[in-house]
Amino acid sequence: MIIRVGVVQMACSADPEENLFKAITRIREAAERGAQIVCLPELFRSRYFCQTEEHANFALAEEVPGPTSRQLGMLARECGVALVVPLFERRAPGLYHNTAAVIDADGRSLGKYRKMHIPDDPQFHEKFYFAPGDLGFAAWQTRYGQIGVLICWDQWYPEAARLTALQGAGILFYPTAIGWLPSEKEEFGDSQHAAWQTIQRSHAIANGVFVVSVNRVGLEAAGDTAIDFWGGSFVCNPRGQILAAARHDGEAVLVVQCDLGEVEIVRTHWPFLRDRRLDAYSGLTQRYLD
Repeated sequence: MIIRVGVVQMACSADPEENLFKAITRIREAAERGAQIVCLPELFRSRYFCQTEEHANFALAEEVPGPTSRQLGMLARECGVALVVPLFERRAPGLYHNTAAVIDADGRSLGKYRKMHIPDDPQFHEKFYFAPGDLGFAAWQTRYGQIGVLICWDQWYPEAARLTALQGAGILFYPTAIGWLPSEKEEFGDSQHAAWQTIQRSHAIANGVFVVSVNRVGLEAAGDTAIDFWGGSFVCNPRGQILAAARHDGEAVLVVQCDLGEVEIVRTHWPFLRDRRLDAYSGLTQRYLD
């Protein structure tokens, strides 16, 4: 079965409605070019507000399902595309998540994924805003194929990719907001990007799945700080080969063909799932083996 995935790499402004309009425009473009499942970047409705700890930013959150997911549900039905829609979720007063809504091609909500791994690094102060996800790892059967969704920091964890693949996902989508700190870019920029791409390609190989990584792009300043989001969105096959990649310095819409028949072929040639030693992995549920 051949599926065409759409990747929307976009720069985000301070105006949520402007970002939503841009996302709608890019989704339409991807659909017109034949995309069947389209993914947007992490927290696409705003600038990456986690650079600073500001209580006013909680006003950017919304319920999921809510106004954005309902509007994009209508668009999904109109265009006949399934969508991965990353949003800042307001679950209850004082309780927020970094969430992705999964919408099928008929506009139905299939469910949502709440980001499980929450970082706390310089200019990535996500623990101030988001509670850890509590819905676990999941796969959803869309009209076009079974997919899994993980978000940004999740992409560094092989356990997350494995558990999602074990539920039947043939494609892992990673909506992302990652970039360089300008002061570090010259010295560490190439190695940071290479590590990011390599770890996700390794998930594709280890699990025999396609990986679709969707990043934002552009310099976003917040007071005295800034992040240079590196774009570089890409799609790779179960062998880890990159099928298409966006550039670092501009917006892009990629439409990439993924033959899900490759999942069966690769997994029979590299039978990693067959040869797993379930009896030997109990230590994975411990923080550290002292």
